[in-house]
Amino acid sequence: MNRLLQTSLLVVSLSGLTVLAEDEYENAPIRYSETEPNDAAQRLERLMATGKVKVDRTDAWTVLRDVMKQFDIPAESQVMVFSKTSKQNDRISPQTPRVVYFGDNAYVGYCLGGSIEVSTIDPKLGPIFYLLDPYEAPQKPLHFQRDQSCLSCHGGPFTPEVPGVIVRSVFPGPEGHPIMSQGSTVVDTTTPFSDRWGGWYVTGKHGSVLHRGNVTATEQNDQTIDIDFKKGANITNLGKFFDTTPYKRKSSDIVALMVLEHQTSVQNILTKANHTSLRAMHMQTSLQRELGEKVEREPVGTARRIIDHCAEDVVEALLFKDEAELPAGGIEGDPAFQTAFTKRAPQSSDGRSLKDFQLLNRLFKHRCSYMVYSLTFQHLTAPLKQTVLSRLWTVLEGKDTTGSYDYLGESERSNIRRILAETLPGAPPEWKKALASK
Repeated sequence: MNRLLQTSLLVVSLSGLTVLAEDEYENAPIRYSETEPNDAAQRLERLMATGKVKVDRTDAWTVLRDVMKQFDIPAESQVMVFSKTSKQNDRISPQTPRVVYFGDNAYVGYCLGGSIEVSTIDPKLGPIFYLLDPYEAPQKPLHFQRDQSCLSCHGGPFTPEVPGVIVRSVFPGPEGHPIMSQGSTVVDTTTPFSDRWGGWYVTGKHGSVLHRGNVTATEQNDQTIDIDFKKGANITNLGKFFDTTPYKRKSSDIVALMVLEHQTSVQNILTKANHTSLRAMHMQTSLQRELGEKVEREPVGTARRIIDHCAEDVVEALLFKDEAELPAGGIEGDPAFQTAFTKRAPQSSDGRSLKDFQLLNRLFKHRCSYMVYSLTFQHLTAPLKQTVLSRLWTVLEGKDTTGSYDYLGESERSNIRRILAETLPGAPPEWKKALASK
């Protein structure tokens, strides 16, 4: 992430303007807030308005169910968060957790009696944030209200200065308020198991290694805390913590949580890299025009260096560099989520998928992220995407000389090469030729 921040500052300096980092995405060429999104929420609203899609408005749960169906979000992806780290904090507590669901390109959250929170992905802008009132009078159309206030958390330091989606691990007090003196962790693929899930409910087995989930803390006068992580370990029934009756599903699956954390962190890296690449090319074009030079379509000089740095960050994220190990013996979650998650995963001719789970010492069998199929990856700027694909293939062919990816053995790299060559939209033709020659 540090390289991306440095490179984005380089782009800002090129403009000759003093721009706050958190505002970069509001300026050309991104113009996040003033740009009409091209995302699933906008498309669904148009379909509902024309009557082509009907949503059952019996209650909030039926609205949630039908919206999730349109966004291709499985109900089995449910996780629960009880820390007050959301727009609807007054509705969240250890007794009334917020439910969160996710698909590959969309996220929804719901608090009992509250609005449905929605984040859908625009290929260029990144995540777009909305509120949907499920209690709107039935004669009125449902409306996704774009909510820019979400950017106070979802568009700053927590999300590398781009609009982003995050999973935070905090030390929650008895009512769910984060104990600020203890700080928080934005969880990604590299976060140690023991630092995860503070303020979240977690169901599943994980052996003797403890995490922060399922329990609250009490702050002492000396700013230390009293918390018993053992009480939150290896939980399979959340009924001991709160009344689960109002909730359609009673779980907050450990595997779903780990997938969500991986997905959100990679999404943010992709968004950051794409925004930085867009700005680099915008600045290059502006400077060349200002200097009366030929406008180059390909990145040169500083823009080339910036995009190369961005590409390396993307490749590191896609290939699970520095992934945190799972506890000895692995983890065990709900098979229903794993089935739903892998249901339509693209498969190679030998039946392998980037969504195949391993769950013993790492999350997935084949350590190349399924986020290569995401909207953001598929719509990366051409120079960035070409650089990422070239660098990715170099690593997967065992030709990387940095030693950074030595954890990937030849067998795993070979399996990943086949999966990508046979399933990745827009895969370079030479990838398939390389497979055929071996």
